[in-house]
Amino acid sequence: MSLSILILAAGSSSRMRGGDKLMEGVDGQPLILRQALMALATGLPVSIALPSDRPARDAALDGLAVTRLTVPDAAEGMAASIRMGAVALPVNTGLLLLLADLPEIMTQDLATLVAAWRVTPTMILRAASATGTPGHPVIFPSWVTPELTALVGDTGARDVLRRHNTRTRLIALPGNRATTDLDTPEDWAAWRAGKRF
Repeated sequence: MSLSILILAAGSSSRMRGGDKLMEGVDGQPLILRQALMALATGLPVSIALPSDRPARDAALDGLAVTRLTVPDAAEGMAASIRMGAVALPVNTGLLLLLADLPEIMTQDLATLVAAWRVTPTMILRAASATGTPGHPVIFPSWVTPELTALVGDTGARDVLRRHNTRTRLIALPGNRATTDLDTPEDWAAWRAGKRF
């Protein structure tokens, strides 16, 4: 079995009141670029789900060896992006779903998940905070792919995870890396206040 990464970057950033959280600077570069470079550092194939109306996101990825998937129905929610990425998967390929708006996830966190997948490639592997709160990224084995291609709505793969909770293993990552998700200008300001830039 093999594994591919899908970065979910087709969201509207609606709570940013006109801003785009994926273009916010993290570690000196736009967040979407940081996430793409981090994913590529794993050596796995990387696809990025993008909306059709955010050209700056697309431009930030220029020159990178990633597959860009333009999601025409991105307004439907996260399911549209996951469906598109799952449909494009080769046979017997697992999918590592990486949310583009997790600014604390590091390359070594992805490596930790991939290493766990190599040991248990038939389990769903979900990153968690150091205290055990479930978060992201999530690795879905290939047997889950038919369910991912049938997703609808804006709850992502939440129902899939609920159905298969006995086949899901949590992988603790340091601190709150797996759960820090910044959606508003206030979230970003508060996070930056405690970060070094």
